[in-house]
Amino acid sequence: MTMAGQVLIMVAPNGARLGKEDHPALPMTAQELAAEACACQRAGAAAVHLHVRDAAGRHSLDATLYRDALRAMRAEVGREMVLQITTEAAGIHDIMQQMQVVRDVRPEGVSLALREFLPEDADDTQQRQVADFLAWMAEVGIAPQFILYEPAEVARLARLVEQGVVPWRRPFPLFVLGRHDGTPATPGMLDGFLQAYESFDSDAEWMACAFGPRQIEVLTEVARQGGHVRVGFENGREIAPGRLAADNAALVRALVQRLEDCGLRPMAASSARVLMNLQC
Repeated sequence: MTMAGQVLIMVAPNGARLGKEDHPALPMTAQELAAEACACQRAGAAAVHLHVRDAAGRHSLDATLYRDALRAMRAEVGREMVLQITTEAAGIHDIMQQMQVVRDVRPEGVSLALREFLPEDADDTQQRQVADFLAWMAEVGIAPQFILYEPAEVARLARLVEQGVVPWRRPFPLFVLGRHDGTPATPGMLDGFLQAYESFDSDAEWMACAFGPRQIEVLTEVARQGGHVRVGFENGREIAPGRLAADNAALVRALVQRLEDCGLRPMAASSARVLMNLQC
């Protein structure tokens, strides 16, 4: 187990598609996000995967909204959490908007969905634009996390590293288990990703999230198999099937308890930054 049995817990408190009708405690404003980050940090999370919403509650990549949310969150948690923004398109934003928000905000971390950011049918011009953008990210020290939805995308990420499009020798991926609008996650969904990643880099760090009511159970298995975990309302609102969590911090506490039962412990933000910097 890497780093002496420590597991990086990242919380994804809201996502792009949910609203208060899905759970009244879903954080949407900068102030709500800051309070939730603080509660989750106290519960054991060392990182946040952040979405922001516009005045109508819709998913947004507005740089000002991100700056406001990051400022409010940093005031609450200081350096005790890694703050990662998302570039998720959610069917609204194009690649140029995704790259521009990162340039404007300059966060310490950002998630990049490979299939959105550099689709299979990308032409040479788009591939050069993305390669230049990723090289800039590496130069200024923004830590990426590559979102992979299928095991086949692991091999594609490996090719992009080999081609020099992705400048990190050991990119930090997130394996997505299940779907928000489809099949809920099960522990067995991890197998294909691990088999693909073994051939890419068996020593590199990785993380997974799990959609659906078995989120805590599946993430416990992820951690037992050497991975790091992303938990939160973006992926599921239940501690166990039929048992709704009061808030994101309750999910974090439930996961920490399961990890500790397995002899694992939450990683602090200082160690998380070391882990993420090792991807360079």
